[in-house]
Amino acid sequence: MANTFYNRSIRKTIVAFGNIFDNITLVRYNQDLSEQERVIVPIAYASKERYVMRLEGDPDLDKKVQITLPRMSFEMNGISYDASRKQNTNIKNYGQNPTTGVISAQYNPVPYNFDFSLYVYVRNIEDGTQIIEHILPYFTPDYTIKVNMIPELGIVKELPIVLESTNYEVEYEGPRENDTRLIIWTLNFTVKGYIFGPTAPNSSIIKTSITNMFSGIDENSTVVFNMASGNGVYQRNEIVYQGYSINTSTASGKVVDWNTGNNELYLTGLQGNFVSTHPIIGATTNTSRLFNSYQVAPFELAKIVVTPNPPTANANSNYTYTTTITEY
Repeated sequence: MANTFYNRSIRKTIVAFGNIFDNITLVRYNQDLSEQERVIVPIAYASKERYVMRLEGDPDLDKKVQITLPRMSFEMNGISYDASRKQNTNIKNYGQNPTTGVISAQYNPVPYNFDFSLYVYVRNIEDGTQIIEHILPYFTPDYTIKVNMIPELGIVKELPIVLESTNYEVEYEGPRENDTRLIIWTLNFTVKGYIFGPTAPNSSIIKTSITNMFSGIDENSTVVFNMASGNGVYQRNEIVYQGYSINTSTASGKVVDWNTGNNELYLTGLQGNFVSTHPIIGATTNTSRLFNSYQVAPFELAKIVVTPNPPTANANSNYTYTTTITEY
């Protein structure tokens, strides 16, 4: 955690939430239902108490300040981990920076729920209900937005925004005969967002996958014996054994090949257990040699090669796969 990184995950979530309620237009009508005026309702990130104190301190809004009603504000109230949306944290997301071409990787993000409150300040009931009707039809009870969380990796997340509750309150200030009424609507939301960890640059991408399929180890497998001291030259297809005779042998096999340069004896059809302290004797050539070690050389059955199509595809490309299967 000593390395510094800042993906602005929380900031982007806050900005995305506020942008949903931007440019809401309020229309006031005359008694004959003709349009009187049209007002764009401003919105800012601020707590409800800040605006309530401002309005109580100057109920008539006579001071030269840049504040009028109607107005909206919102704030984030808290963050909580959402275990129900947990992903496999060992899976990486890859992407290529469109400017530098550097390929980077990042582990799956951690799911968190962000609690928001939206406040609507109006002078009369009609203004408040009109603004609320601009908002509520889109939440059933959730509304999903797309946020470009990690641009350099092309990671765009869909964030559901759930409307949890809606209520309003009416406050009066000043003498009873000249009351100033303030109506405040409060809407509580939960944004199902994510917090991303650090990005690892210069990550390599696997563009070719090769799978080799071998036969299982059985009596038809080929075993390579690394031979030691002894005399004679083994002959292909001759039977070799350990023991006093081939008829009373404790282990036997058939010679596939004898590599004189490397002293490697290739045997198949093995029966019994070969012991390194006893010589392996050729039934035809009467060759007798000890061995130091052995290893199994399984038979290759097929090879599967998977490559991207087109071959020039990068981390941000749309591509398919080309699969080539070779059977032996």
